[in-house]
Amino acid sequence: MQVFKFGGASVKNADSIKNVASIIARYKKDELLVVVSAIGKTTDKLEKLTKEYFRGAADTFELLEEIKQNHQVILTELFPDRLHPVYNDIANSFVEIEWILEEPPVDPYPYLFDQIVSIGEVLSSKILAAYTSETGIETNWVDARDYIFTDNNYGEAKVNWQKTESKISNDLPRILDKFVIITQGFIGSTSENFTTTLGREGSDYSAAIFASCLQVDDLTIWKDVPGVLNADPKWFDRTELIPELSYTDAIELTYYGATVIHPKTIKPLQNKKIALNVRSFINPAETGTIIRTTNSGLAIPSFIFKVDQVLINIQPRDFSFIVEDNLSHIFNAFHSHRIKINMMHNSAICFSVSVDDTGENIEELLEELEKRYTVNLERDLELITIRYFNQQTIDRVLVNKSIIRELKDSYTCQLLVKNI
Repeated sequence: MQVFKFGGASVKNADSIKNVASIIARYKKDELLVVVSAIGKTTDKLEKLTKEYFRGAADTFELLEEIKQNHQVILTELFPDRLHPVYNDIANSFVEIEWILEEPPVDPYPYLFDQIVSIGEVLSSKILAAYTSETGIETNWVDARDYIFTDNNYGEAKVNWQKTESKISNDLPRILDKFVIITQGFIGSTSENFTTTLGREGSDYSAAIFASCLQVDDLTIWKDVPGVLNADPKWFDRTELIPELSYTDAIELTYYGATVIHPKTIKPLQNKKIALNVRSFINPAETGTIIRTTNSGLAIPSFIFKVDQVLINIQPRDFSFIVEDNLSHIFNAFHSHRIKINMMHNSAICFSVSVDDTGENIEELLEELEKRYTVNLERDLELITIRYFNQQTIDRVLVNKSIIRELKDSYTCQLLVKNI
């Protein structure tokens, strides 16, 4: 039994969907569950639509029509017969968004985000399921919201593991015995049957949830890269494939910002000792990277780059020390504004953090902190993390850059830098 996960880039157009179907066909004799993300940049477009709707803009139906047309082009290429049932199925999914847009927004933004943006995964999974069926693969479309149960923390819901595992383990093996299951990443539902999302890029996590609850042999995440590389090709001309990673190293890399795997994905797999393969959908015959229990460390240094960083320096207004009460209040403020800390350092009188420059919520955070602290910030910085560093690797990334903050432990070096 296996779980496959395909991201948005792997289903961005009709040819891509045909390629995914050909990969599925190679494994159709296995018990196989496939998790799929929204097509291409659909999630970003639906998020923009939600923001426009929430602020009362007049162009929301125009934005929706653009998304509809993107999907219509794919449908036309995959299903020449316009009477194919998938056309009505996709139209009905868009109606769920139209119903929301027809009334002024009254619900909180995170709730609206989840109800609207989640439709992207519903659309892609229905199209992929319909096409794989057309190619002769016995396929069963499954709504992930009937199996992944969460709390009401819209935007980044927490999974009710006991209820989720019971439902998946009791129902899905019987279906997998006869069909390839195609379902959605990123989404779940509350006890009141409202849709929730698991956080951006949460489709990897969805795949890990299904894999863990089914106790499969392995999970494969299909990417547009050969596997886990020691650096993002956007930053380094010469990158190296890491053939094997321990769970610990993979968790560390994702914690510091490596984007090839979602940070929450690894732990459920580690708990059940399920191997994670990262392979290329462009070259599916290649073995890629395997992540599993191993005592061997990374053979080569790995580099993680995060741009658009903001350094925030926080000091008590009365010049007292930074103590546990201050830190508790500060961390709660970051949590309430949904801002993740990428790097932190504290001295007796100052607490400093580096965070992504996410715009409006940063300003709201600063407004709250300034009620109690003196706050200074510096923008347009870059955070470089090197796992298994040495001086040569540090020198390599500091060309034309000056160091603002530097943190080191036995294995990891973090450098907050700016251009000279």
